[in-house]
Amino acid sequence: MKTIDLIIFLAFTLGVVVFGCSFYKKGNTSSDFTQAGRSLPGWVVGMSIFATYVSSISYIGYPGKAFASNWNAFVFSLSIPVASYFAARYFVPFYRKGGSVSAYTFLEKKFGRWARLYASACYLLTQFARMGSILYLLAVPMHILMGWNLHVVIITTSLAIIVYSMLGGLKAVIWADAIQGLILIGGAILCLLILCFSMPEGPAQVFDLAIHSPEGNKFSLGAFTSDLTTSTFWVCLIYGIFINLQNYGIDQNYVQRYHAAKTDRDARFSALFGGYLFIPVSALFFLIGSALYSYYTAHPGLLPADIAAKPDYVFPFFIVHGLPMGLRGLLIASIFAAGMSTVSTSVTSAATIILTDYYKPLVKKSSERQDLFVLRLSSCLVGIIGIAIAIAMLSVESIIDAWWKLSSIFSGGMLGLFLLGILPRRIGKIPALLGCICGIAVIAWISLAATIDLPGLHLHEYLAIVVGTTTIFVVGFLLSYLWKKSTSSISSHQRKKHENR
Repeated sequence: MKTIDLIIFLAFTLGVVVFGCSFYKKGNTSSDFTQAGRSLPGWVVGMSIFATYVSSISYIGYPGKAFASNWNAFVFSLSIPVASYFAARYFVPFYRKGGSVSAYTFLEKKFGRWARLYASACYLLTQFARMGSILYLLAVPMHILMGWNLHVVIITTSLAIIVYSMLGGLKAVIWADAIQGLILIGGAILCLLILCFSMPEGPAQVFDLAIHSPEGNKFSLGAFTSDLTTSTFWVCLIYGIFINLQNYGIDQNYVQRYHAAKTDRDARFSALFGGYLFIPVSALFFLIGSALYSYYTAHPGLLPADIAAKPDYVFPFFIVHGLPMGLRGLLIASIFAAGMSTVSTSVTSAATIILTDYYKPLVKKSSERQDLFVLRLSSCLVGIIGIAIAIAMLSVESIIDAWWKLSSIFSGGMLGLFLLGILPRRIGKIPALLGCICGIAVIAWISLAATIDLPGLHLHEYLAIVVGTTTIFVVGFLLSYLWKKSTSSISSHQRKKHENR
């Protein structure tokens, strides 16, 4: 890495930290920290939603996935329009009218305290796993570029993110996200152009080699079979619909952004804009992965076997050896932009949940000063947990697979509980609790079936959220119906018995 690359990278990273810290003001309230004063325009909030989607998992994991196999994971992106539509039409008005910054307040009103704690715990586990995955992918390019120790990079990067998230709050995070989103798109486009025009026979060779790969068409979206044990097109699509509905419907990252928008119209626009922008940009990352395959096929001997064996390392390796001086620094800055935006979002939203769902119910009366202290302390603790998980993930072969499996499991099917809560028909507390217990059991079964060879049907881990959500909803709904029918029958019997007397 040349001096100019290092200067560009350091200038960008330090610039983001300084920019985020500039939002710190002594008079800031906990509402400013968690809702940005409800003052932000729709396009900024939309860029923040987009940048939250495009983490380092996308920037490195997607090209790695396309390089090693095909575009099957892109099917996830194709499911986003469904979730974006429902968010703009139903979820945004629902949460902005509700008033509470916590996505899980209404669950407590519907089903009791246990429901709020269950959903918020699932959310926190998911965010910890996400932060660990992203911090790991932030460290990989610096390890390849500079030979820096992965542990050191993870820790120092995390501290930088924690500082500006802790001081600037949600407003700093959203504005930084918007700027980082523009940088990461520009970096990815430049990289794809360089790859395409570095082919011996021109850009068309990228498609020719990828389509006629010995391993199969690199642009394939996966098999269209009904097999539920492998990552087929339908498994990815169903997984994407459920996980994106959960993201938009009950994920604190998104709900907090709905509150940050200036008006209801801005909030609805942000949900659509952020989701739809992700589709072409994710296609761009998959195209980079296919182009990397064609590039190294056309230039045999350039890619070492140990790098080829770990797909997540291929794109960073190309950045080091295939890009001209100056652009390397820009691309590394782009990867950091993607990762920093998502981690800062997770830090801020997780800290908000710790305050609203755990601290405030225990301490009935707390001052603004105490609330801000809890938010900043929670930001530090969340960051430290993220560091620990990132270090634990250093031995993972494909980070995109690991993250999707963990997010499917840790979500706990809480989307099912959310759907029970918004039904016009009132669902009882006990049926909802029993539905959650059944859902957790099903998720545990799917997650452990292949590992310890449990009897019965083995489904792909991506389907844990699908089956878990469906189980919670169906069991809760049916038990509530039977519960009311049984209660009504008992009441009728007692009334007749009383009349006979």
